[in-house]
Amino acid sequence: MFATAARISIDVHTIAASASLLALTLVAAPAAAETADPAPATAQAEPGDKGIPDIVVTALRREESSKDVPVAVTSISGDKLDVLNSSGQDVRFLSSRTPSLQIESSFGRTFPRFYIRGLGNTDFDPNAAQPVSVVYDDVALENPMLKSFPVFDLANVEVLRGPQGTLFGRNTPAGVVKLDSVKPSEAAGYNGYASISWATYNSVSAEAAIGVPLGGGFSFRASGQLQRRDDWVTNTSTTGVADKKLEGYRDLAGRFQLGYSSGDFNALLNFHGRDLVGTPRVFRAGLFKQGSNDFSPGFDPSKVALDGYTSQSMTQWGTDIRLDYHLDGIGTLYSVTAFEQAKVESTGDIDGGNVYVFPALGLNNALFPSNTGGITRPREFSQELRFATDDFGGFSAQAGAYYFHQRLQYHEYNYAFPASGSRAADNNQNIFHNNVNENYGIFASIAYKVGDAFTLRAGGRYSHDKREDRVSGYSPNIFPPTPALPILRKADDGDFTWDVSATYVLTPEINLYARVATGYQGPAIQDRVTFGSVPSVAKKQTTISGEGGIKGTLFDRAVRFSFDGYWSRTKDLQLTAVGGGSNSASLINADHAIGYGVEAEFDARPVPELTLTASGSYNFTEIRDPAIGVGPCGSLCTMIDPVVGGLAKIDGNDLPQAPRWVANVTARYGVRVGDGEAYVYTDWAYRSSINYFLYEAKEFRGRPLLEGGLKIAYKMDNGLEVGAFARNITNQIRSISAIDFNNLTGMINEPRIIGGEAKFTF
Repeated sequence: MFATAARISIDVHTIAASASLLALTLVAAPAAAETADPAPATAQAEPGDKGIPDIVVTALRREESSKDVPVAVTSISGDKLDVLNSSGQDVRFLSSRTPSLQIESSFGRTFPRFYIRGLGNTDFDPNAAQPVSVVYDDVALENPMLKSFPVFDLANVEVLRGPQGTLFGRNTPAGVVKLDSVKPSEAAGYNGYASISWATYNSVSAEAAIGVPLGGGFSFRASGQLQRRDDWVTNTSTTGVADKKLEGYRDLAGRFQLGYSSGDFNALLNFHGRDLVGTPRVFRAGLFKQGSNDFSPGFDPSKVALDGYTSQSMTQWGTDIRLDYHLDGIGTLYSVTAFEQAKVESTGDIDGGNVYVFPALGLNNALFPSNTGGITRPREFSQELRFATDDFGGFSAQAGAYYFHQRLQYHEYNYAFPASGSRAADNNQNIFHNNVNENYGIFASIAYKVGDAFTLRAGGRYSHDKREDRVSGYSPNIFPPTPALPILRKADDGDFTWDVSATYVLTPEINLYARVATGYQGPAIQDRVTFGSVPSVAKKQTTISGEGGIKGTLFDRAVRFSFDGYWSRTKDLQLTAVGGGSNSASLINADHAIGYGVEAEFDARPVPELTLTASGSYNFTEIRDPAIGVGPCGSLCTMIDPVVGGLAKIDGNDLPQAPRWVANVTARYGVRVGDGEAYVYTDWAYRSSINYFLYEAKEFRGRPLLEGGLKIAYKMDNGLEVGAFARNITNQIRSISAIDFNNLTGMINEPRIIGGEAKFTF
């Protein structure tokens, strides 16, 4: 039954879902064919405009030109966002597309892990705390699984680098990824689009949106997305219960927004949902040759040998209401009330093989079978009240309060082997987690313009976290020591974070800025008890960061640029020691870690037909704690770090998943042809080598990765666009993560995808 559920093919349901999305907008097209889609904040410049359009961001919770914001921020929208998000990808498509940003997952589409300037968390448990916050339509999503909501019908994406502890709160010491959907607008009239693409492995991506004015101040916008792909990896195993085809998915999501505007009052109701069925990330036993990070002989990306259960599904929905009321001559009061929940089932054959031998070297070989799964149910409620003053002679302020409550329940299973084909019969570990996380904060921020050149800003926030994790169930003493159940762990702490910044107008086109800011990540609990783990608690971590930069435009807006340098120190860095000889997981605090680097971005339009972008970063990170050690790999790997008393000494190591170099470039060239524009768009993203774990081993050092894309399209004046595209055009295959406890197991990036697409905008 589970194997059947995980297989995906183009069937009546897929066709019907695609047709529904397209019909959503096409029914209104005749009435609105001459109404333009509202331009996003960073719209593509018109062919007759020689300059690069200004970027308007909301990094400081107000609409401002990015040049005036004393924060390292990148905004992606328009053609660039559309191209990068083609071929049925999830939010991981943003990885390496902005300076200092990495995103990876060992769960596939349901559990992205974010890293900015090297700070992140490799923990794979559902209660993992991440130092990068994802804010989707003004709602901060805490649980990593909720952060995976699909990316569609977006006005723009903003990546804020560095601590954002004042206006965005705790768990933002590394930064914020902010996603904003297109909003309904009565003034915009009828507008929308419908698009569909087909590509390699029967990859289908269908997306549609429609905005409709209802009169009387009301308007709505409905949008949806369907992404699906055939199972393209063949399971060659002739034993066990694993599916014979893997790596496919069907991911359906939708959003409905109802807006109301009357004078100084605005209201926006947002309801969204998602339904995903597929297979989890494929783990590949013996992917690495012992003594190097080369792939083992015989490796084929389209083949694997698994014998354990493999399934994944996710249902998610949420709703929020945003209200604002402007008091004339005083300011605006904002309220955001939100509720999010999901149910995620994910089961994987984490040993990655089907042959059990010692030593476990070579493709498909493992020391022992390991098949785990679980059902996770996060529920989150949040409420924010914020008041932003009008400008009073160069002075403005914001202040507010925030409340967050999360209940996280998850059910872990570990399956015995040989499998009988019945999951209930095979389950020999049955663990229940019931976790509660509560946070409240109060904050204030001020800005004052001193004369014509200087603007000073400062802010502060107090946040308090309270966590309580209960573990119960049955866990046999397979990997001692196994704690007696039930067990309870608690954590309770808070912190005051602040920021101070200054902006100086060097010329009307160029600004200088400097900023010092602190960030806070609340105390965390790792409540894993399987595979010999014992629940552990990590105290809060705090970050202080200083940065300075220059932003502006040159040559009559033909070039836009930003450049910054930063330094940071994170005290009591929370680290999750995962894997090792028994696949355990525990939380520890390192004394501190430091980071420093430079980041740069350039946009250029040398001629009206050509738009170029380039950005890059250098990030140095280092763990500093002479006393700290973690369990080394249990997979016959070749350790580089010294092992003392059974622990690998990690003092001086880079943070995991933290490449020194990240770079990306894009180029768009378009010319008028007949009643439209023909254009070519190419994009390339590079990241240097990475370390997968806290310790260093030859096999677990990821090679540099370069991925490129190409799109050739014709955009007609009537709103119709047709084109062809390719992603990972060179088909460069690299390992991007690993599992270290059983054998030399790894996971790889997406293969080359080539396809065609059509889009109609009205």
